[in-house]
Amino acid sequence: MMEKIIFLVDMQSFYASVEKARDKSLQDKPVIVAGDPKRRSGIVLAACPLAKRKGITTAETLGSALIKCPEVQVVRPHMQLYIDVSVQISKIMEQFTPIVEPFSIDEQFMDVSGSQRLFGNQFEIAKRLQSKIMHDTGIYARVGIGPNKILSKMACDNFAKKNKDGIFRLDQSNIEELWKLSVGSMFGVGNKMQRHLHGMGIYTIGALAKYPVKYLIKRWGVNGEVLWQTANGIDYSPVTVTTHDKQKAVGHQMTLPRDYKNLNEIKVVLLELCTEVARRCRLKGYMGVTVSCGVRGANFDYPTGFHRQVTLPFPTNYDLDIFNAAFKLLKQFWDREPIRSLGVSLSNLEISNNYQLDLFDNYLHKEHLNEAIDAIWNKYGHAALYRASSLTGAGQAAERTAKIGGHYK
Repeated sequence: MMEKIIFLVDMQSFYASVEKARDKSLQDKPVIVAGDPKRRSGIVLAACPLAKRKGITTAETLGSALIKCPEVQVVRPHMQLYIDVSVQISKIMEQFTPIVEPFSIDEQFMDVSGSQRLFGNQFEIAKRLQSKIMHDTGIYARVGIGPNKILSKMACDNFAKKNKDGIFRLDQSNIEELWKLSVGSMFGVGNKMQRHLHGMGIYTIGALAKYPVKYLIKRWGVNGEVLWQTANGIDYSPVTVTTHDKQKAVGHQMTLPRDYKNLNEIKVVLLELCTEVARRCRLKGYMGVTVSCGVRGANFDYPTGFHRQVTLPFPTNYDLDIFNAAFKLLKQFWDREPIRSLGVSLSNLEISNNYQLDLFDNYLHKEHLNEAIDAIWNKYGHAALYRASSLTGAGQAAERTAKIGGHYK
């Protein structure tokens, strides 16, 4: 059986690279992409290599970055542009193989196992892909290569990003190179898990790979075996173009522009979030029965908040159904301390064109109302229609219509 050849292709400093390609005057300058500090989103979303050499890191505050590098060029994010370029890169990849799986906006898996007769060996394909992406978009791509997704991902993160060619293959023949690294360098190990592993005397990926798997399973169940398999480069999941076809949940979360302390103010934003979740469910053709509501407190030193869910007796994609459930959770679990962020999601999804009728709920009326609202939004945009409560000082709907992913388009 032919061994699989899987690529993980990562775009270097994606947002910053897109901005440099868009504005040639930024080419030789340190550049960061950062949100709006006036609305609490003043953090670094991306930093180009020149900015990183000055010590700037992703997710630090804009103020801190300016102290490290006063001459850094700060660019506001253009989210629609980044999405468009990401789609363009996907189409470039599909010129080499039809089996492309997005992992994030700037990372994608490719199965090029059957492409070698057309484009050369795996390293030649990687170089041609890099060249094509650079020529068409002006963005430098790094390529991790492996016999499966997990090894290609770790090849990219730990080796391809750090060598001059931007290409590295990791497999069982050289996995000991991976084993030398800190266990915190392994995909799937965050700071909290790293502390747990250190407490068990596990400091390197190799130590984790050789640790008796039965003890890991005893402590973390299935996740313990996943950790052990990852350390040993074992991954049976295929690269598939249908990965994101079936969603498990539809949700929306936002960081508030100020601390919200009053229940009536929070209620306004909660209704807006529920309206957006319902709209996206209908757009994707889903209904759901489990409503989740989450709140994060405004005090960073003493974090507060909750995340709770409730199951409805019927599936829905109607905003007031979602809101009524979420509002009950809010009233029950909110500690009345100021909040910084709020989120709502609908899960346990099913196809919306086939559902069980509820004799005690006139869902046909809701369907007709949804259809009318969606028709207006589709024709005139989301700013054409929203509730009067969104015009109050607490409302964020008008502001959010100009954004994608919390940032201006």
